[in-house]
Amino acid sequence: MAIDEKQAAKRIEQLRHEIRRHDRLYYDEAAPIISDREYDRLYKELIDLETQFPDLVRPDSPTQRVGGKPLQAFEQVSHLIPMLSLDNTYSEDEVKNFYARIRRLLPNEKIAVVIEPKVDGVAVSLIYQSGKLRQAATRGDGNVGDNITQNIRTIRSVPERLRDMAPKLLEVRGEVYMDRQGFEKLNEERKKQGLPLFANPRNAAAGSLKQLDPKIVAKRPLGVVFYGTGAIEGVDVDLHSEVFSLLKKLGLPVTERWWVAKSVEEILDAIHELDGIRHKFAYQTDGAVLKVDAFEQRERLGFTAKSPRWAIAYKYEAERVETRLLNIVIQVGRTGILTPVAVLEPVLVSGSTVGRATLHNEDEIKRKDIRIGDTVVIEKAGEVIPAVVAVVKSKRPRDAKPFDFSEHLHGKCPVCGERVRRDPQFVAWRCENIQCPAQTTRRVEFFAARGALDIESVGGIVADKLVERGLVREPLDLFELKSEQLAKLNLGTQDAPRVFGEKNAKKAIQAIKRARTLPLSRWLFALAIPDVGKTTATQLARFHDNIDEVAHSQLLRDVLDYHEKREHKQDAKEIAERLIKAGFAKQSKSKAEKKHGIVTEVGPAVAQSVLDFFASAIGRKILQRLKQLGITPKSERASVKKAAELPLAGKTFVLTGVLPSMTREEATQKIEALGGRVSSSVSKKTDYVLAGAQPGSKFDKAKQLGIRIFDEAEFRKMLAR
Repeated sequence: MAIDEKQAAKRIEQLRHEIRRHDRLYYDEAAPIISDREYDRLYKELIDLETQFPDLVRPDSPTQRVGGKPLQAFEQVSHLIPMLSLDNTYSEDEVKNFYARIRRLLPNEKIAVVIEPKVDGVAVSLIYQSGKLRQAATRGDGNVGDNITQNIRTIRSVPERLRDMAPKLLEVRGEVYMDRQGFEKLNEERKKQGLPLFANPRNAAAGSLKQLDPKIVAKRPLGVVFYGTGAIEGVDVDLHSEVFSLLKKLGLPVTERWWVAKSVEEILDAIHELDGIRHKFAYQTDGAVLKVDAFEQRERLGFTAKSPRWAIAYKYEAERVETRLLNIVIQVGRTGILTPVAVLEPVLVSGSTVGRATLHNEDEIKRKDIRIGDTVVIEKAGEVIPAVVAVVKSKRPRDAKPFDFSEHLHGKCPVCGERVRRDPQFVAWRCENIQCPAQTTRRVEFFAARGALDIESVGGIVADKLVERGLVREPLDLFELKSEQLAKLNLGTQDAPRVFGEKNAKKAIQAIKRARTLPLSRWLFALAIPDVGKTTATQLARFHDNIDEVAHSQLLRDVLDYHEKREHKQDAKEIAERLIKAGFAKQSKSKAEKKHGIVTEVGPAVAQSVLDFFASAIGRKILQRLKQLGITPKSERASVKKAAELPLAGKTFVLTGVLPSMTREEATQKIEALGGRVSSSVSKKTDYVLAGAQPGSKFDKAKQLGIRIFDEAEFRKMLAR
């Protein structure tokens, strides 16, 4: 069914929200709730809509960048060459189309393709300089990852020094995995200790690499398989198939098998052969990776915004089994989302017994007509969280009734008993009680995150235990914690206690004190106001001196009034002039706009959301509590100048490459504090490009467009001026 641009824009926003949520669960929390196939279906729908409506494509769309971000606990480091993700397919026809496409792009050429196992592990990048291991990092967002060098050093198969004639520089890519037997043994030990079990080897590997103590990592049965290179100096390699022998010669572990194919028939034969032997490998595999062999051909094929055109991942069908659905229970997530879960007759799937499976949301239950008592088909795609994929209606009991989500809930949260409502935009029920115990840990973690108030050590298990022990019931309680309370905090169990300790407590208290003085933008973001992300928080902080001004903002009221009175030209004109004079709006350049059309810093939806938040009982309580605590977040503006008068007002910057002495986040903060804006892509509207070492394609495009490019030294001079 055809849809118009307005409908497409709404659906695109839904898909972006859903995909970002699943990216966070997969990359950052190692706790995915849907199969790879379900994720790929959402992703493909988004790509199709953005292709159909190119004007709706945004630089921050999940289709334009790799998912995932560095963890709070680790130092961030840059990859010398970006780590891009691959497009996925489950269809042999799409494999044929892939090969036909690259042949069209390189006509009259022989194109060899390497087929190798797709290891289901954690992507990492290691840097060896003159043969010595210098750095190891996770994929992160593709450009910047977590520095896990100490943890990688605990993996016995990773050499500290390379053998033979090592190249001057070698950036090598691979997957860290946990072998099957080691995984089972680890879960047995965790069960004895009363600890949560890992869902699968990949999650166990990801959880291990996130440990801050390398001694813990050393006890985990981790391995690594290397399959490619990033930056490399001191050795010439022209073919990908030569990389395996090079890495093996240097003492780096590589995959047991790979194939070189010169036709689509040979490619499919290799995929089938791999499927027959992959279960014998020590690590899990969920597919085959196809890569053009010749590097020179790869360069000419190039990249899309997110993926190389010269590679694709083919995923095998997941194992499916039938079992009976005994009940449906509702769980409350940390963000308040209510998720239905199927309680099943235990059944063996992909080597493990499954008793529960996700049902995603109310619409999914209705669409598949899932009822208690049904015989259902369970899929454990990628051997992660099982899901109900179909109902065997021929085996349905006569008395099975449709599941009524609303009737089951009786309008109340199953955890706190407060009111729930259905969010029409994201097809999900949500507990509206921000004080619901199920959500407290998540709010504390968000509040203390690096991009928010950067409260060191208060996250993950620490946040869980603070809430569990009753020391924190809401984020602002952190400011009343005593060092003695934190030092005695038990992060383990009664049988196996593990206290936080005085040293860690002292660091946390210092960070909490420092958070009191952080600027307004950080506080606005940390409060988790609906529709207020980092960029919006920064924009609001530019135009308001303190949090009370934001709470009672005349500018935000004017935005709402303007949109309400647009049909009354004189009233709208007066409001528009007032907003433009304040620097909170500018004249619209769109021909479709009327004579007095303006574009405001934030839209009416954000303005309403902010005013509603601070007018609510929760918002009023936060303002009152801040006063009681003596915390007065103020704008980071150097003066009370309007944003339009700041020295970089109206200027757009793009950052590329690795800066010598500051992170991209630090550079962005400096630009935004002076009224500038940072964009993720270069266009004719870009004023400056700040380039560091190893700049990407943005650098080349800026040169083509004649945009001024400067390095960090010139940038600092500009800031000084």
